[in-house]
Amino acid sequence: MPPPSPLPILTLIFTLLIFSKPTNSQDLDTECTDRWIYIRQLPSIYNLDLLTNCSQYQTFGDFCPYISNHGLGLKTHTKSHSWFRTDPHMLELIFHRRLLEYPCLTTDPTLASAIFLPYYAGIDALKYLYGQEQNSSFLHGIDLYHYISHIDSPQIWKRHKGHDHFLIMARPAWDFNQPLSNDPSIWGTSFLEIQEFYNVTALTFESRAYPYQEIAIPYPTSFHPPNVALFDSWISRVRRSRRDSLMLFAGGGGVSNNPNVRRSIRLECENNTNWRNESDGYSRLCDLVDCSNGICEHDPIRFMKPMLQASFCLQPPGDTPTRRSTFDAIIAGCIPVFFEELSAKAQYGWHLPEEEYEEFSVFIPKEDVVFKGVKILDVLTNLPRAQVRQMREKIIEMIPRVMYRKHGSSLGMRAMKDAFDIAIEGTLQRIKSRLQEVEAQ
Repeated sequence: MPPPSPLPILTLIFTLLIFSKPTNSQDLDTECTDRWIYIRQLPSIYNLDLLTNCSQYQTFGDFCPYISNHGLGLKTHTKSHSWFRTDPHMLELIFHRRLLEYPCLTTDPTLASAIFLPYYAGIDALKYLYGQEQNSSFLHGIDLYHYISHIDSPQIWKRHKGHDHFLIMARPAWDFNQPLSNDPSIWGTSFLEIQEFYNVTALTFESRAYPYQEIAIPYPTSFHPPNVALFDSWISRVRRSRRDSLMLFAGGGGVSNNPNVRRSIRLECENNTNWRNESDGYSRLCDLVDCSNGICEHDPIRFMKPMLQASFCLQPPGDTPTRRSTFDAIIAGCIPVFFEELSAKAQYGWHLPEEEYEEFSVFIPKEDVVFKGVKILDVLTNLPRAQVRQMREKIIEMIPRVMYRKHGSSLGMRAMKDAFDIAIEGTLQRIKSRLQEVEAQ
């Protein structure tokens, strides 16, 4: 197999270097009060250089194609402007690129309300998870800490002992919590277990229940509109889409004989293949989209059309409680059905407020489905049609909150807060509150 073309990498590096020096805009003082962000100038070994090894990790897979378009990946088809083959693990690139056009960047760290570490933590973790340094995963982050606290302007770190720093980690937090004892039988690296980073705000796909430094933010979907016209066109399609199927499950698993909610979902779907309820407008009970072995991950066409045709999208937990599919479903206007509170309600408080969950989702405890005989079909068909319509409208209203718009988007699009904007606002507020707590101690 020929080596991947270096063009996407070189293009990314060139553009990032152009934008890497923020300029102060002192006329923005009022607008940027308590919003200034300083980007630490890390050596390229902590970000851009990591991309040159994109084909190195055979167990993980070749991620070279997904570096294109600053982490959005290749377009789904030539004429596409909003849809890309986005790999969720590229969020570190996406976030970095978006932050470079953030209006309140400062070159003076003493003016900053928050300090961003442009470290591609999830990508750097690959050498510990899949590469030759598996037996050194307890060292993940040690060299970075030494650099920012002792070599490069150590006063920036010492000013607040890291409480004002934040970074993106494009993997669930569980991938970074291996005990420092370095037991090779335990998955992950020890980055989040290193005491030196306890004060840093870590934005991850999934946070654990107890550490206060972790905040969950949405997985990136494949939808990245660059302007309002394309966004509105998609919303119109979502609204007019005919929902012929009551429910949909897009995912793998459920084929073993062990009791679990995925198996219960598959059996309920297979046992009701002839079910029809035309009075409710549904011609099918359940659609199954088999996404085993990651075949759906970079091909949104496989699951977005079925999601547009379903009223409810089932979101059982996988290896961890959360799923990217939750956000794909919201983009499609498909009402998510959760089976664990950790799947979303206990995770995405900034983007999906906990007090609003009953307005846009359905919760069925997995224990009731697996062990008590509760039928998902019965729960969903008993919901009044008017309530279902209201839930879908709420879902459509929330689409901007969970999407990451394309970098360099139009002014109109920038006026619409997306997942990035909400994550930045939440981070700034969290750091402000934390610094106030520290000062009060």
